[in-house]
Amino acid sequence: MNGFNEEFKVAEGEKVGRIAKATHGHYTVFTENQTLEGRLAGSLYHIAEDPRELPAVGDWIVFIPYDNNEKALIQRVLTRRTLLSRKRAGETHGEQIIAANIDKVFIVTALTNEFNLKRIERYVLQVYESGALPVIICTKPDLCEEVNERLQKLELTAPGAPVYAVNNLTGEGIEEMKQELLPDETISFIGSSGVGKSTLLNRLMGEEIQLTQQVRVDDNRGRHTTTHRELFSLPNGTTVIDTPGMRELQLWGNEEAVDATFSDIEQLSLQCKFRDCKHRSEPGCAVKQAIEAGELDHERLKNYEKLKRELHRLALKEQYSTHRVNRMLHSPKAHKR
Repeated sequence: MNGFNEEFKVAEGEKVGRIAKATHGHYTVFTENQTLEGRLAGSLYHIAEDPRELPAVGDWIVFIPYDNNEKALIQRVLTRRTLLSRKRAGETHGEQIIAANIDKVFIVTALTNEFNLKRIERYVLQVYESGALPVIICTKPDLCEEVNERLQKLELTAPGAPVYAVNNLTGEGIEEMKQELLPDETISFIGSSGVGKSTLLNRLMGEEIQLTQQVRVDDNRGRHTTTHRELFSLPNGTTVIDTPGMRELQLWGNEEAVDATFSDIEQLSLQCKFRDCKHRSEPGCAVKQAIEAGELDHERLKNYEKLKRELHRLALKEQYSTHRVNRMLHSPKAHKR
């Protein structure tokens, strides 16, 4: 893994490492030549006002070694280039960080019963929001009778994103996919449970890093479930962050990411007669014309509008939450305390 001390300036006695695992306040820190057990310095823990200020898997951090250089006291998190996150599952309003400092996100989906275009659209949107680039990896083509049709649908669902079909058992398609693995880049795997993320990682690593079991006959899903986020270094120097399967992906971000995910609709919108066209009954609507001509799926337009509304509601909730906190901080009762 490259880029430890030459990229970052640190004080005497300090070193740079990268968070490889983070579970309940316990950290595993990678350096150029060793792995250390890490914990937060009290100053970092108490100064952090938001969970995103604490280290996440993929973060570059500054630490002071102690206990015969076998442990790391984490002092601060270095500036992130990218940040992949989602809204916390359930009703709680808050952000859950998935991985930091990633260049590409491999969205892994099976071509079997798990295949879901709307879910892929949500993944792609969140990847663009992070600042990384999406790559779609389709597993289990041997269990699907509509491989070409589904690959074509994915290319329309995520314009510009590379799409690969790989067979984790035979290795078919792996070499083509490896062109996305560059030595100095970091990629993250995301996707539902049982789609083959861990099996794919094992094949790329050349060894059984993540335990897996046989695919269940009734639903073609793998039995293994990754339980935590963890960083690995591939033999060619690419860094990979494996993540647990997601039951749901609640969006976190702003509406601008929708434009990148649905670039085909955005381009068509520029050709509409009216700048504020809602793509319903307005005359001269290029989007409606594309749907009528069979060039655009009406369901894609519906999902585009749905995701826009979802992120708009999220923005309103965030504004309300911030306003409420500010009112509490500046209230007379707060000053009396």
